[in-house]
Amino acid sequence: MQSVASAIRDALLTGDPRTKCFATRDVARRWRQGSLAFSFDASMPDEPARPKHPELLPPNKMPKRGKFGSERARIALWHSLAHIEFVAIDLALDMAGRFGGEMGEEFVSDFLSVAADEAMHFALLARKLESLGSHYGALPAHGGLWEAAHETRHDVAARLAVVPMVLEARGLDVTPATLERVKAVGDEHGARILARILDDEIRHVGFGTKHFLRVVADSGESPESAWKSLVRKHFRGPVKPPFNDSARLAAGLSRDFYEDIAV
Repeated sequence: MQSVASAIRDALLTGDPRTKCFATRDVARRWRQGSLAFSFDASMPDEPARPKHPELLPPNKMPKRGKFGSERARIALWHSLAHIEFVAIDLALDMAGRFGGEMGEEFVSDFLSVAADEAMHFALLARKLESLGSHYGALPAHGGLWEAAHETRHDVAARLAVVPMVLEARGLDVTPATLERVKAVGDEHGARILARILDDEIRHVGFGTKHFLRVVADSGESPESAWKSLVRKHFRGPVKPPFNDSARLAAGLSRDFYEDIAV
């Protein structure tokens, strides 16, 4: 029987986006069915495989999207969202494969389900781009999204604090406004995609919060203090408002975590 770590590593080292989506969903399915062994005999790569395109740029080199509502801006928006979800596949796979041995089977199940969701989200967004006459890889993309994973590769508490509880939680904050702008230009199909993603991301942040609380339970430090310390140490950039307090609370993130760390 193949180990779950080996199957995850294979998916991480798959660069073609469509093939990575199939591989990711296959790993999650095989794990649910009990056909992968709970064994961590394969190490995770420092970097996942990437397709030749899109070109990855630092944030300050990314081209402006233009006025919202124009065809150019719409394509740029959906391309940006597709890239975020593509990287999120690797973030979830790496979480399960890198830390699953120490964290246990429930942890692996949770983050492989996240990875399968992210693969589905990417597929929806890639098809959306194609419906607009474009495709994933047609535009440059943010090159720094993997940095948080690399920075926290040796510490599961830091990874949980930064990736689900900062980066994914930020999606809870910004997606509702994006959804309303998409509705305002009459794109009901796009709005349905964003609503689905938002619902799923609440659950994803909830998984991160749940496992973070377990990791820090025996430390003697409050979860809120531990989270703030790890974020200050490992997250490059501000934790900035506005916050979607209701969605964050649904994911287990009360304002006690982030209110006085925000800038």
